[in-house]
Amino acid sequence: MASPRKRRTARLDQPLDRSRSLRPSVDSERFGRLSERAARGIGSWAFILWMTIAIIIWIAINLAIAEGAPDPFPFIFLTLLLSLQASYAAPLILLAQNRQADRDRVQFAEDRQRTERLLADSDYLARELAALRMALRDVATRDYVRGELRDFAADVREMLDVDDSAPRRGRSRRDTRPEVPGDSAPGDTPAEAAGRDPE
Repeated sequence: MASPRKRRTARLDQPLDRSRSLRPSVDSERFGRLSERAARGIGSWAFILWMTIAIIIWIAINLAIAEGAPDPFPFIFLTLLLSLQASYAAPLILLAQNRQADRDRVQFAEDRQRTERLLADSDYLARELAALRMALRDVATRDYVRGELRDFAADVREMLDVDDSAPRRGRSRRDTRPEVPGDSAPGDTPAEAAGRDPE
């Protein structure tokens, strides 16, 4: 036994089925690509060359056959064909230009967004660099530390030169040796200290 047909319920998350409409459905993307291809072909030198050759052959055939020519001298049928070709070529070219204008508009919008992002990033980096400069203003740099060490070394050399040139006061160089308790008197020379008997 065949199962009964299930009744299709309309869902809100899906578009309505418009296939029963009397209006013909046209895929605008496919037709746009076709129009761009046709406009690209019509606007080429090859098309102009082949159309010129066809017109010359058509005129030559009709002139060669004087009596009973399909299109005698005013070439009305040829004029009709060229008018028909121009009437179809113009809308195709306009459609291709419209599609190119739409693409250019999208590209310009993307370029504008990219430029705005770059400007925002450059502003952010400029503010960060300014903040770093302000923070590093009180930090000692390498050149500053080198200069301070150089000045300190010069001051130490000056102090050492002044100490070497000034006469020494107090004990002489011989009095700088350490004293041993009970070994010698404070004013004895080493010979006198050696001659003294220990107590």
